[in-house]
Amino acid sequence: MIPILQTLRGRLFQSDCVSALNSLEPETVDLAFADPPFNLGKQYSSNINDAKASHEYLEWCQTWLDEMIRVLKPGGSLFLWNLPKWNLPLGAYLSERLTFRHWIAVDIKYSLPINGRLYPSHYSLLYFVKGNKPAIFHPDRLPVPCCRHCGGELRDYGGYKDKMNPKGVNLADVWTDIPPVRHAKYKKRDANALSLKLMDRIVTMASDPDSVVLDPFGGSGTTFVAAELTGRRWVGSELDCTAIMQRFDALDADREHLAQIHTNKNTLFTRADLERRRKEGKPLSNNYRLAEIAGACICEVPTQEQPDLFSVS
Repeated sequence: MIPILQTLRGRLFQSDCVSALNSLEPETVDLAFADPPFNLGKQYSSNINDAKASHEYLEWCQTWLDEMIRVLKPGGSLFLWNLPKWNLPLGAYLSERLTFRHWIAVDIKYSLPINGRLYPSHYSLLYFVKGNKPAIFHPDRLPVPCCRHCGGELRDYGGYKDKMNPKGVNLADVWTDIPPVRHAKYKKRDANALSLKLMDRIVTMASDPDSVVLDPFGGSGTTFVAAELTGRRWVGSELDCTAIMQRFDALDADREHLAQIHTNKNTLFTRADLERRRKEGKPLSNNYRLAEIAGACICEVPTQEQPDLFSVS
């Protein structure tokens, strides 16, 4: 297969997911992420059928999940983003083949309230690993949640302030800080787009610089942008790559956005919260052990010859 886009670190194929995955050599991927269509009857520029019968949709998902498992290295991580309705049966299918790590609930309201049902307000992010434990696992730490008006802590840590990690609070399996992508500055296509903050968190958690990241449903290219700007190698596909190619033609906005994201993680307090406290005359307790609040660290890995991840055929 010939890539429609090739960068210093990545290759993008304008192809269906199964064909692209079939071209990959086995056990060559460190991190595999999938955000497939949700079978909600939406219209896509590629004109796919997004209204399959339930059993047909699940069988199709199992086909490409099998291929993702095949190309995953031992110790590699697989993340599946979908509605809870679909991730229940797909998670059961994956549990027979991989080791379950986490069901992560990402708090984003994704539809209008439905009469007679609870308001659906989270996406499901399943996290599996090939083997007993992940080869790479270093989750971000988050700042202490603070009031957006005065900067004061929203939780009283009492006598434990001196025991808290200077780089922030442990990441939990419920993520409430991922914003929906609605602003024109960050939305790169008409259909739904993934948050750069979400993909940066996944990519930095389960891969290292120079690791190989796979996404067979490229969408607007958020996975590829996160990988490219943090020094990972990447490979992926999409039926219509127009939005991704346009995005890679102008990465400055994404680079600036990612720098801001990196500034506000792995630190106990953000600069903005400390500034709010200063203005409100609320000095921080001396019991906290504060690491230096550094600027963003976006990796720029030197150009390297990439190993061929694709079969000769």
